[in-house]
Amino acid sequence: MEWVNYQHLLYFYTVAKEGSLSKASMNLRLAQSTLSKQIHQLEHVLGHHLFSKSGRRLVLTDSGRIAFRYAEEIFGLGMEMMDTFKDRPIGKPIRITVGIADVVPKLVAERVLMPLLETPRVYRLICKEGKPEQLLVSLAMHELDVVLMDAPSSTNAKVRVFSHLLGESPVSFFGSPELVARYRQDFPKSLAQAPMLLPTNNTVLRRSLEQWFDQQGIRPDVVCEFEDSALLKAFGRRGVGLFPAATAIADDVISQYNVESAGEATGVFEHLYAVTVDRKIQNPAVVAMRETAQKMTGRTRAGE
Repeated sequence: MEWVNYQHLLYFYTVAKEGSLSKASMNLRLAQSTLSKQIHQLEHVLGHHLFSKSGRRLVLTDSGRIAFRYAEEIFGLGMEMMDTFKDRPIGKPIRITVGIADVVPKLVAERVLMPLLETPRVYRLICKEGKPEQLLVSLAMHELDVVLMDAPSSTNAKVRVFSHLLGESPVSFFGSPELVARYRQDFPKSLAQAPMLLPTNNTVLRRSLEQWFDQQGIRPDVVCEFEDSALLKAFGRRGVGLFPAATAIADDVISQYNVESAGEATGVFEHLYAVTVDRKIQNPAVVAMRETAQKMTGRTRAGE
């Protein structure tokens, strides 16, 4: 049976946190040469390089990032064990790191994730936002536990991951009370040449809306396009134009941005997917997200 030398792992963990041998050696009160030798021994045992040089700094390789996450969990459990035997308060929340694709509406992500923070608090939530491609790479390297996306992972993706539909919601148009009063009557024909704030072309929602506009035979006046859904809604609050949002979060949109609903784009849906490295959802936190999404949208999916 192969065993990890936990002293070597501690040295690696400290260097990774400090970013340099010199700082870590001062912290550990060891010579840099000794520290370097011990880390090389750990690399030999694991069969992977854990660091590469970037100028004067040491940066983690892909293998190093995976090792660092394991080290964090190992030493965290060690501290928890000591707390138990020393009669110190325990109940440390379970850490879950969630990647949120930048195209996922912030209010949707908030609604799905909030139950994880409700009392009694079980989870410590770490949220990271980014482009879907970048987040999927981080997921494959076990830097993330789950990625929230508005579409399933592409079959052309370079990493092996699995997409799970959490929920789907119809889409409605919202706007300032003055704008809605002008365009609510004879909806959706009234949207022809109506000032409109839309997500950018790289989103599933934008493509679905463009198809819906064509089906309705209307062409709104697109005033602005946004990658950030929160910024889109902020401009919508100021009466710049009507904007789309999931009907499932209509109450939040109306109360937070002081707007009203003009009508629903029948047949257009926003989707929320959880992407994981597991074929079936096993993480209890992701199970909780799915249950919240299904309650929020009023839709369930068979088979999961």
